[in-house]
Amino acid sequence: MKFLKKKFTQKGFYPFILLFALLIASALFQSCEQTNIFSDKDDVELGQEFDKEIKRNPKEFPMLQGHQDIKDYIIGIGKDILNSSPKIKKKNIYPYTFQVINDTIINAFCTPGGFVYVYTGLMRFVDNEATLAGVMGHEIAHAERRHVTQRLTAYYGVSVLLSFILVGNPSLLAEIAANLFVGLAFLKNSRDDETEADYYSIQYLKSTKWYPGGITFFFDKIKEEQRKKGYTPGDMDRLLSTHPLPDDRIRFVNKELSKISPKPDPTKGLYTDEFQRIKQKLP
Repeated sequence: MKFLKKKFTQKGFYPFILLFALLIASALFQSCEQTNIFSDKDDVELGQEFDKEIKRNPKEFPMLQGHQDIKDYIIGIGKDILNSSPKIKKKNIYPYTFQVINDTIINAFCTPGGFVYVYTGLMRFVDNEATLAGVMGHEIAHAERRHVTQRLTAYYGVSVLLSFILVGNPSLLAEIAANLFVGLAFLKNSRDDETEADYYSIQYLKSTKWYPGGITFFFDKIKEEQRKKGYTPGDMDRLLSTHPLPDDRIRFVNKELSKISPKPDPTKGLYTDEFQRIKQKLP
């Protein structure tokens, strides 16, 4: 969190000007849910802090060791989405990395600044490459739409964050740093965040080789597992705690797909054989 200390202790500002800015920003925050006091640069530096913490905690986040072919496969999908879609606006601002966590958990997540993590449990769960690309497109959208730092701003409030500039608050800094990794608290997306990320996943994949509705196969399989077992399997708990899946979210995605002309064929652009070859190599 060093970047926050630097951001909130810059010299050359006068207290009265800052107080005025504080009042204006607070008023804006009250009228706009999308307020985000963090810059793109802050998002990148915050994502780097996340990445360091993830690497320091191998019990919680066991990064895949070796298996470069699997890592390259995930990196390749991520880069293809970035390079193919003109809808991704921050590809030259955020570093965008794609990494693999070797765990049975069925999940993927993205921290600010474009740090995407895919679990091998997710790769085992899905059946084709289009589904995996759809989920990764969804995570890229979380970075592009800056959902985590929007939630940070909303949680602490513009006035509280700007108070760092005026008086500094080391205890609050410590709280922010600690809370970021308590149950991945700030990775718990709202329904609106999820709907927006689903929308952009479709938009991103429209320009790629994959079926743009790949994420719908993921939804279908989750629902099928819940139906067969009569409950939510434990390896899905983290997924559904950070990515809620209400029925209206599924209806929204299907509605957006119906707007595409010509209508995409859900039997094409799946790349099942390529995916299954990689899947067989999972440790």
